[in-house]
Amino acid sequence: MKQLPLILILYTLIASGCERNKYDAPGCIEDKIDDFIANVICDKGAYVALYKFNEEDVYLFFEGDCGADLGGTVYSSDCLRLGFLGGIDGNKFIQGVSFYDNARYIKRIWEN
Repeated sequence: MKQLPLILILYTLIASGCERNKYDAPGCIEDKIDDFIANVICDKGAYVALYKFNEEDVYLFFEGDCGADLGGTVYSSDCLRLGFLGGIDGNKFIQGVSFYDNARYIKRIWEN
């Protein structure tokens, strides 16, 4: 019985340290999402989505549809900028590969 309080204390400490991420994404991506939300230009149409691209998780930060030259930046799960999609020239390539032909949509993480 003397061990029960110790076990309860340890369980409480462990459980309190297992906080779930706000957006269910890696920490650096979560920070980028917070910055993105704070600086989003469009009132609607902006989003962050998770894709599989070249067998890796990547995150598309799409600026919204309130301007013709807006697009989205693609980041790896460790926050390396892989490239920009859309824009005035309608770019569809990331690292020389057609993103939309080779990426598999997983889920939307945030949208306005």
